[in-house]
Amino acid sequence: MNKKIIVLIIAIVVILTIGVGILAISSNNNKNESNNNSNTNTTETGNSNETQEKPNDNEPNNDKKIAVIYFSATGTTKKVAGYIKNATNGDLIEIVPKEKYTDNDLNYGNNNSRANKEQNDSNARPEISNNINTDYYDVIYLGYPIWWGDVPKIILTFLDNHNLNGKIVIPFCTSGSTGISGSLSTLKNYNKNVNWIDGKRFSASANQEEITNWVKSLNY
Repeated sequence: MNKKIIVLIIAIVVILTIGVGILAISSNNNKNESNNNSNTNTTETGNSNETQEKPNDNEPNNDKKIAVIYFSATGTTKKVAGYIKNATNGDLIEIVPKEKYTDNDLNYGNNNSRANKEQNDSNARPEISNNINTDYYDVIYLGYPIWWGDVPKIILTFLDNHNLNGKIVIPFCTSGSTGISGSLSTLKNYNKNVNWIDGKRFSASANQEEITNWVKSLNY
């Protein structure tokens, strides 16, 4: 065979061998790159899920709708309710009796005064003149003065007229010295389906700072 033909054949074989090798290397590189990309995507997705901030169940729910509902015969409870409204940015709603209480009605030294008769009558339910819609609210601050160590009977009228089952209700009261425990016991026993939160008694000298600190401590 001609020497030139042999050299040409050898050259062609070498070229083909090199070409096949190059193709194999290129294919492996592409495969490795694809695997690397796949691994990278998986890792990034995993990291995203791991570092995503989860809601803190212990944080207060700022979406809760709050109402400050109160009965006040002399204005003391009204003042405290206003401070709570300021601290919560809730809606302020007064329980207005159909028959306003006069000074004579509140004469605790007179056994025949209206307040004394009501507090001594377990069936007394003074009428409320205004319509109050509680359906919208999740949290209700319920305020009242202490009468004979207990809630005024008009508060029981309010509970009779409104379904507060499952709602968070935080009582607050005003008095010269009597605490809230007796009235709180009455409320809890009157409707056991309400989520009653232990409340607080305030004196006539209560100020905005004191009440704001109390509201913050409740975390509602």
